[in-house]
Amino acid sequence: MDVLDVAARATETGPVCDACLGRLVADRSFGLSNADRGSALRTSLALRDDEDFEPVDTADCWVCEGRCAAFDEWAERAAEAVEGVEFATYNVGTRPPPLIEENEALLRADVGLDEEAGEPFKSEFNREVGKRFGRLTGAEVSFDRPDVQFTIDLAEDEVDAKVNSTFVYGRYRKLERDIPQTEWPCRECKGSGRQGADPCDHCGGSGYLYDDSVEEYTAPVVEDVMDGTEATFHGAGREDVDALMLGTGRPFVIEVEEPRRRRVDTDRLQSDINAFADGAVEVEGLRLATYDMVERVKEHDAAKRYRAQVTFDADVDADALAAAVGELEGTTVEQYTPNRVDHRRASITRERDVYEMTAELDEPRHATVEIRGEGGLYIKELISSDEGRTEPSLAGLLGVGAEVTALDVLAVAGEDEPFERDEFFRE
Repeated sequence: MDVLDVAARATETGPVCDACLGRLVADRSFGLSNADRGSALRTSLALRDDEDFEPVDTADCWVCEGRCAAFDEWAERAAEAVEGVEFATYNVGTRPPPLIEENEALLRADVGLDEEAGEPFKSEFNREVGKRFGRLTGAEVSFDRPDVQFTIDLAEDEVDAKVNSTFVYGRYRKLERDIPQTEWPCRECKGSGRQGADPCDHCGGSGYLYDDSVEEYTAPVVEDVMDGTEATFHGAGREDVDALMLGTGRPFVIEVEEPRRRRVDTDRLQSDINAFADGAVEVEGLRLATYDMVERVKEHDAAKRYRAQVTFDADVDADALAAAVGELEGTTVEQYTPNRVDHRRASITRERDVYEMTAELDEPRHATVEIRGEGGLYIKELISSDEGRTEPSLAGLLGVGAEVTALDVLAVAGEDEPFERDEFFRE
């Protein structure tokens, strides 16, 4: 159908503003706003039919009921809703009143157009308010997780502003033992610190099994600097509570919800965290990250290198130790869920590879063992056998009891090469 015929039929239905008129044929031309397109159509109709040009006041439009005159107002309201919040990107969504959607459908039916013709009212409202908001704030529109997301509810006369989370990536070293990665609520009192009317005996009333954690040394500082409402720590795996995390450290991401600040000095933030942790934990390589970094870090199943101090319950010969280590190196072990984590892990048998293994006998009953193994390999059980739950094991091959008395994680690395500090930022 000719666009002028469409316009003529539309104007016969009642007062239709330029924006609603132009929206009917928005898919047939480019580079104009719908209001400009509708005005041009109205002028062309007047010339074709040799009639006087009669503009329509948007407030009288039966289709949008004057809503198309309110783009500037809504853009200003959106800007007010995020006053004092730092952001670089945004997006706008709209909930039109059901009556307007019905009016729009009626207009299309009256002029003989199908439902897919032109452009929906909601799309125009999003775009026009968005353009004006961008001019007001200097921000750029983004359709892929913007810093702020607006939902304009025309029926309720409300604008909802959602400030999306921001993310900080880095690596941490844990330099003291008996510090968990994240807060560890007491299992007995479920973190309440109480058992009935009395303080919990298991945790001393604190609600937690450990006073400190890597999360508590890092996340609150980031939350404070970015002026957020909550911060969550995400790590690339975790080491045992009693293990040190050394070398280049373990990758992590801290997610800050509803931040009012995004453009922070990460070098200064890194210094603030390290000063707060006071030698218990160190972070390095802090930088701003994106939403997808959380899953990339959490799903990263890296190989790791460990150093274990091992105590035997009988004297061990150096040659026998070397032979046992040689047999374990390069093998695949089967590990049934260890006793020590059986309460929180599924009871299954896992297969894990031992890539490299060396051992030095310090004394007949003491050795230093280094292992590079597949992600998820239980090192303590590889040494002790865990009552036969891990096969083969160092203890099983030697025929003596063996226990890891100190464990250090030396590197979180890729299987074939050292882990590059900026790996997560390489495309």
